[in-house]
Amino acid sequence: METVTVHLDHVFKTYDEKKVLDDFNLDIHHNEFVTLLGPSGCGKTTTLRIIGGFEAPDSGSVLFEGKDITGLAPEQRRVNTVFQKYSLFSHMDVAENIAFGLKMKKKSRSYIEDKIKYALHLVDLDGFEHRRPESLSGGQQQRVAIARAIVNEPSVLLLDEPLSALDKKLRHEMQQELIRLKQELGITFLFVTHDQEEALTMSDRIIVMNQGLILQDGSPTDIYNEPQNAFVADFIGQSNIFDGIMHEDLLVEIAGRNYECIDSGFSPNENVDVVIRPEDVELREPGEGLLDGVVTSILFKGVHYEMHLQADGLEWLAQSTIASPVDKHVGIYVKPENFQIMHKPILSAQRIAQHE
Repeated sequence: METVTVHLDHVFKTYDEKKVLDDFNLDIHHNEFVTLLGPSGCGKTTTLRIIGGFEAPDSGSVLFEGKDITGLAPEQRRVNTVFQKYSLFSHMDVAENIAFGLKMKKKSRSYIEDKIKYALHLVDLDGFEHRRPESLSGGQQQRVAIARAIVNEPSVLLLDEPLSALDKKLRHEMQQELIRLKQELGITFLFVTHDQEEALTMSDRIIVMNQGLILQDGSPTDIYNEPQNAFVADFIGQSNIFDGIMHEDLLVEIAGRNYECIDSGFSPNENVDVVIRPEDVELREPGEGLLDGVVTSILFKGVHYEMHLQADGLEWLAQSTIASPVDKHVGIYVKPENFQIMHKPILSAQRIAQHE
């Protein structure tokens, strides 16, 4: 059985009469890399700050390895936080920045020196002890902030969008560094981001949030391939999302046209959301697909072309390594297993609407 390191139990949090967390429950297990993913204002940073002790819930509890720590100050918790802004002390060199927390704990000089060398080696900054923060690149400053956090030997490392200020190449390098650090340190990482690619690349589990609610909790593969509702499908990658009617098992209607699918268990003539990933839209010659359409725009994205199509009064998005020029008439084909049929989330939608 997996050990639960952090447990949030029926946590509520309100700012200015707006619910930020609404009866929020979450388990984070030992040595997991868990990502809280969602749009701005969904409650992900508030969740992290409540775990770190920087915010208090209005009600509910925070448990650490079964012990209630809701009322403990941040320094009394076995967690450390790496913020979006690195918050390095400009008047201190790298070694002094890393040692700050250890000095506050009154550790011995030899212990601190050993920890500084260990942490700098771990983040690949050997020899940077006497450099000032202003002489470092953004990626190097972020590594120092991580080193300062890990020398305190936290059981949980909280990371609040720590890569958002970096350029794309450096962000990818730091993603790999964080994965390596997590494996080497054997501690639990809780990562906050609104970047879907980051979440899919780095995580063991992704918690998709919106308006203080958890909309799906699962592995990156499950979240991408089996989204539980249209919001998750649209937020995790790009999707075609159409209103549909599930007439019966294995048969769905979109824009007045019936399509075979592999889904079952819906009520007769139930209104549903139909999700089709753009990479699952195959372009063929006119008359050779399920319906015909016309290409309205095309973009080259490096590894594939992204094409917008008009068909049956709807806009479709397709991705392919083969370009179809604007105004070309094409056949559109989707395999039955690539129609993802979803119940419309009536209760979730009502709850979310209450916060808007």
